[in-house]
Amino acid sequence: MLVSVITTRKHVPDLKALQRTCDTNYLALMKLLPKGATAGESVSVGISDQVLFVLRVLEIAPYTWHVSIEQCTPGLPSFMRMKVRVRLYHDVRMAEVCASQQIFALQPSYDYPNKNMHHPNEKEQVNLFLAEWLRCCLYHGFSTVKQL
Repeated sequence: MLVSVITTRKHVPDLKALQRTCDTNYLALMKLLPKGATAGESVSVGISDQVLFVLRVLEIAPYTWHVSIEQCTPGLPSFMRMKVRVRLYHDVRMAEVCASQQIFALQPSYDYPNKNMHHPNEKEQVNLFLAEWLRCCLYHGFSTVKQL
């Protein structure tokens, strides 16, 4: 009789790589956000005539800001629009995605498979996605408009 045992190993995040990504995201976000922003202040970044993103400062504390980034593309269903919440740590100059789409609190890693079918490295993936998105905004963004 042959017995097969499947063992799953919990994902171990690469903290150095995640920190590098968060460092890069912080620098890029600070280029897009208004200097000395106040809570409630927002800016719009257009990538094309049809693709617009709104960055809104939600909360300001002495060492952190909470910022939302939301895609506002007409005609695109809301479930397909990018929507993330980012925490900026000014003391260590890092920006970390803390919520993405319908995930309201990202965990460092997930067992797989799981009820919600999150990837084992979901947190790393959304932070890398933010890095790519920020590169796109800085390279292709044709306008940054402060909104009152």
